[in-house]
Order: sequence, then structure tokens, then C-alpha cells
Amino acid sequence: MSKTRTTIYVDEEVMRAARVYAARTGKRDYEVVEEALRDYLGLNALERVWETATMDPAEALDLAVEETRAARRARR
Repeated sequence: MSKTRTTIYVDEEVMRAARVYAARTGKRDYEVVEEALRDYLGLNALERVWETATMDPAEALDLAVEETRAARRARR
């Protein structure tokens, strides 16, 4: 995964807490911020789901289409 350098503006108190957390866990500041963003955006949850998925992609797509159609029928 490639990284990009960016500038963000964060409240001093929030950044101080992130730095303390980073120091206590042996992580870098940017790792703590990235982890928090991934959690907030749901990316970590999505990765965990994909890691434990037992269906192949075609099977999963068929199930998703079937469930969507069932939900639409139920709304009618």
C-alpha cells in the first residue's frame, strides 16, 4: 500500500492525546492517526470481513443481488 504525505489541522488536545497514545504503544504519530481514520471510516472492519470470508466473489455477489431483490419486494 502506498502512502501519501499530507497536512491536516487537528485540535491541540486531540494531537497531544494521539502522541501520548503513540508513545505508550510504541507507534509513530502518523500510525495512530491512520489507525483512527481507518476505524472511523470502517476500513478495518471491511478488511476483517474479507479476511474471514468463505464465499467466492461470484457467490457473494449472487447472494447480495438476491437479498436486494427480496428487500425491494418486502417494501412493496
